[in-house]
Amino acid sequence: MNVLLHICCGPCSIAPIQQLREQGHQLQGYFFNPNIHPYKEFKRRLDTLQEYVAAIELPLMVDQRYLLEEFLQRAMQTGCDRCEQCYEMRFLQTAIAAKEQGCEAFSTTLLVSPYQKHELIRQVGERVAEQTGLHFLYEDFRPGWKAAVEISRQREMYRQAYCGCIFSEKERYCKAK
Repeated sequence: MNVLLHICCGPCSIAPIQQLREQGHQLQGYFFNPNIHPYKEFKRRLDTLQEYVAAIELPLMVDQRYLLEEFLQRAMQTGCDRCEQCYEMRFLQTAIAAKEQGCEAFSTTLLVSPYQKHELIRQVGERVAEQTGLHFLYEDFRPGWKAAVEISRQREMYRQAYCGCIFSEKERYCKAK
């Protein structure tokens, strides 16, 4: 299939790109991440990704919009369901871009992380696919995560310690006792 892959960052893209290419999919990357805060973090993740995809010759579409306020409004309205809103916001934009590019399917590198809400990602991806008439290509990329971490270290890629949102960053530093 012709697949548009939503990419959150360079290190998380390694295993999914490798696996989808091995399966014979035509692949393009797509960067749209309004959840990432602060802007310096957004830029650093994008720069790292652009360097990596250039090295592996993967076409990349970049949505440069920094829609932090829109993300925060949605997140604050939903409370503990903020991850679902974040996934939906990113996947809907990915699906729209996929349709514009003539892709049959979309997927996400978020499926590589052992820290993400895997089943929720699947549910939101399938819901967005149904709304847009595309296929959500579900793959559990987690088995490739450890090898990808090692590759990212060998390549000296910037690796972040939180998902990107301000809420995740707070949880990283203010753990409940």
